[in-house]
Amino acid sequence: MKLFKVLFVITATVLSSNCSSDSESDISTPPTTPPTTTITYTNTIQSIMSANCTSCHGTPTTNGASVSLNTYTNVKNAVINNQLIERISKAQGESGLMPFNGTRLPQTTIDKIISWKNDGYKE
Repeated sequence: MKLFKVLFVITATVLSSNCSSDSESDISTPPTTPPTTTITYTNTIQSIMSANCTSCHGTPTTNGASVSLNTYTNVKNAVINNQLIERISKAQGESGLMPFNGTRLPQTTIDKIISWKNDGYKE
């Protein structure tokens, strides 16, 4: 019986020591989500327009452009009233694609403008 008690104590000690961890690397933590930046006209859309649109859609407009896209109000109005998203979303080579005679914007850039619209045109 004494041998049984000794074996029980030894087994319990071994099992309990294997269940603990002194290493932080053994601790499981949930993955972190990178912070998302809110898309606003000032931090995102303005630079897209400057890089891709205002050479024709500036003030004054050139090359037959009908609207200026150099202010928050002008860009917002172009999305609402002038099919800006539809024009930049056309397939390469499709009639009416903007930028005029240029390369279609990357979808990630178009998605930023769509998100800006869907989030309420944050300035």
